[in-house]
Amino acid sequence: MTMMTSLYGSLVPFLLLTALTIADVSESRRSFQETVSKSGGDYGNGTGTRWAVLVAGSSGYQNFRHQADVCHAYQILKANGLKDENIIVFIYDDIANHQNNPTKGIIVNKPNGPNVYKGVLKDYTGDEITAANLYAVLLGNKTALNGGSGKVLNSGPNDHVFFYYSDHGTTGVMTMPAGDYIYADDFVNVLRQMYKAKKYKNMVIYIEACEAGSILQGLLPRDLGIYATTASNAEENSWAYYCPTGPPGSVPIGGDPAKYGTCLGDLYSIAWMEDSEANDLGKETLQEQYLKVKDRTNLSHVMQYGDTILSKAFVSTYMGQRSENVSTIPLEELSTSNSQAVPQRDADLVFFQHQVQKAPKDTAESVEAQKRLDEQIAHRSHVDRSISQIVNHLFGDFNVTSMLTAVRPNDQPVVDDWDCLKTFVRTYQQYCGRLREYGMQYTRAMVNMCNAGVDKDSMKAASIQACYGKVE
Repeated sequence: MTMMTSLYGSLVPFLLLTALTIADVSESRRSFQETVSKSGGDYGNGTGTRWAVLVAGSSGYQNFRHQADVCHAYQILKANGLKDENIIVFIYDDIANHQNNPTKGIIVNKPNGPNVYKGVLKDYTGDEITAANLYAVLLGNKTALNGGSGKVLNSGPNDHVFFYYSDHGTTGVMTMPAGDYIYADDFVNVLRQMYKAKKYKNMVIYIEACEAGSILQGLLPRDLGIYATTASNAEENSWAYYCPTGPPGSVPIGGDPAKYGTCLGDLYSIAWMEDSEANDLGKETLQEQYLKVKDRTNLSHVMQYGDTILSKAFVSTYMGQRSENVSTIPLEELSTSNSQAVPQRDADLVFFQHQVQKAPKDTAESVEAQKRLDEQIAHRSHVDRSISQIVNHLFGDFNVTSMLTAVRPNDQPVVDDWDCLKTFVRTYQQYCGRLREYGMQYTRAMVNMCNAGVDKDSMKAASIQACYGKVE
């Protein structure tokens, strides 16, 4: 009897502590869910609809990875229950059947990966991929469209919108294969209009591009109901991944990257997508995914912008959730073979270099491959030289380095006068040629010159002198 009394006496405190712990956990969970609900999380059981806009902003086989990224994102959303009527895809559609693609009609986003091209939507293709069409889609403005499927974002105040962009970027700019670039001020103004028109309850934005942070830095307010992450901060490269070689001059590797002869994905993008495939998105928050992606994307600084309280919502709120059991493969074990990372702006050079390496020696093919590589190198030299000469003409040789590299505090937009930047880009390209992927880095110099007060006439005179050797 004494033993039973003693045992009972020892169990009471234990059972009481256990009950209190369970109640505390339950209360914490309830409190967390309320917080998420207030921030837009509905766990997929709300009345709103999930919408997605996916944009691959490049063309050309050397940019294979951007379209592969977007095709992969589409497959994830489809597998997670989003309907085609609620997904809008921008894809140039020139790589699946490209002459350099060894598996015609197939696109992969990682070594030994599945065909992510199968069944993908093609709402806007070729030269229909413009900033103007993107803005019309986001605003639900069918009358402003030029070509394409005519599908626009018909979302409303209870809906959740996911926007994903993969391509080249630079200071204050995201590129598109046709028409004008996407400028940060225009993009954020469209987001403001979407908010005013009640096009969403909350919105999540993922951007894969160099200097991606410059698109939102100092521009995206916290009160628009938008949470965003970017592959890089406002002053650094993002990175291509699963490449046939590392940076120019490194030793080639085998496997799918060598077979395809180009980078298959982008580091930030494959990080969030492979994480999405490896985890139950109904249990993982956006913040948890951000931290995992940030850890894996170790060559650039993954950033957060906007209303960060929304990161408490589960990823499934925006990307849906698979009904079957999901894999729980640790993220660090995913797709680590044949992994070579290259700065985005050098990925095209890697492609042309690889073309030279694999072409049979002393053949017309090798001559043509070398010619294309030489042209790329010559273009880079031209851009380097012309920008330095423009800065020298306007500010003197001793200011060249500061104009090329100066950055603003991370709470300020990269430029005060956006019209000045747009004019500078157009003026340079009119007299000196298109910047292309490599040359885009020099919008950093352009914003610094704009912030220093350069006027249109001076821009024109300097561009003419640098590229034609004379001044009108």
